[in-house]
Amino acid sequence: MPTDPRQVRSTTPAGRTPVEVAAVGETMVVLCPAPGEPLEHAERVAVSVGGAESNVAGYLARLGHQVTWVSRVGDDPFGRAVVRHVAAAGVRVDQVVVDPTAPTGLYLKDPGPEGTAVHYYRAGSAASRMDPGTLADPGLTGARVLHLSGITPALSVSCRALVEHAVTARPLGGSLVSFDVNHRARLWSAEQAAPVLRDLADRCDLVFVGQDEAQTLWGTTDPAAVRRLLPTPETVVVKDGAVGATALRRDAEPVFVPAPRVTVVEPVGAGDAFAAGYLAGLLRDLDPVRRLRLGHLMAAQALTSSGDNAPVPPWAWFEDLLAAPAEAWSPLDLTATPTPV
Repeated sequence: MPTDPRQVRSTTPAGRTPVEVAAVGETMVVLCPAPGEPLEHAERVAVSVGGAESNVAGYLARLGHQVTWVSRVGDDPFGRAVVRHVAAAGVRVDQVVVDPTAPTGLYLKDPGPEGTAVHYYRAGSAASRMDPGTLADPGLTGARVLHLSGITPALSVSCRALVEHAVTARPLGGSLVSFDVNHRARLWSAEQAAPVLRDLADRCDLVFVGQDEAQTLWGTTDPAAVRRLLPTPETVVVKDGAVGATALRRDAEPVFVPAPRVTVVEPVGAGDAFAAGYLAGLLRDLDPVRRLRLGHLMAAQALTSSGDNAPVPPWAWFEDLLAAPAEAWSPLDLTATPTPV
């Protein structure tokens, strides 16, 4: 088990701020027609960028942390758009490889009366060519946290090998390995994913999983049962949407923090924002309750924003709410509290 991430010494050359977090995964260009307009009838689409791991990286960067995104993109206009978008959030992109022989992945949204369907065009993408060598760059050594998700091992055989290498060989030395289960049914079935994601998650130090995912993959919504399925990690965080989240640490009592009430504009990206908030709390050495609170507050920003990258309030706003007594936090309703930007 690696050391606490705050104790890892960076080998970053003198004069450059050490990287705190390395986030690894694919980011795609997203094409979406007007709300309610089926894709097959659309004459115009909006172009944006989306990726779970780069979302986490962007939120952490906007919270003031030094983060690098590790990935591959195609040598095409979409690849350049992705890199520019991620960099604009303050994330380092010098660990992104531009592949001249494979395209950048595409993600299409198809609104309909029963919800929005998703169509991926990422088979054979540049990012699907990532492999264990992706983490070999000495510039990554010394990162305090390596953040991965369960999306990457579903992309290709080599991507699965990358994640297995990351959680088993620990190529970044003492970095804490963070893993968001992030099951994507469009990439692989629950039957295929369940044993793989359980094995990978159990080799990590910090795991995020939604109760809905745990039910789909492992047949339980009980945080204690999830913890028994994943006995190795130092901490397993089980999220229950608008209800709250539970942190289950080894040799410690579970900690539950209810989620504040918000008016949901767009649910996509809330899990990434929660992970970023929790990781920021860990990097700032906050106690378990405040880590969960910070996760909830960041998720609230995503839930009340229409895009994948919600604005982040000044740190003073977070500090006031993180320090609130339990009796003030429990009934917290952010719909009645304007968020400063």
